[in-house]
Amino acid sequence: MTTAQPASSAPRLTRSRSNAWLGGVCGGIAERWGWDPTLVRVLFVLSMLLPGPQVLIYLALWIIIPREPAPVIPVQP
Repeated sequence: MTTAQPASSAPRLTRSRSNAWLGGVCGGIAERWGWDPTLVRVLFVLSMLLPGPQVLIYLALWIIIPREPAPVIPVQP
């Protein structure tokens, strides 16, 4: 017997196709939580002034977070 799982209403975290500058990580984070993509990018750049593995974290997120699916374009018969 199988039971249907309820559909998740929260959007998934994906790398953005429309708000991508480099890998779409900042754009995807902004879209997921409803923030301005420019704000997320500025905060990331400002975090680069602090010591830490920011670039490595960005690269890891680029690899781990899946790419947003391409939009489906209906075919005209």
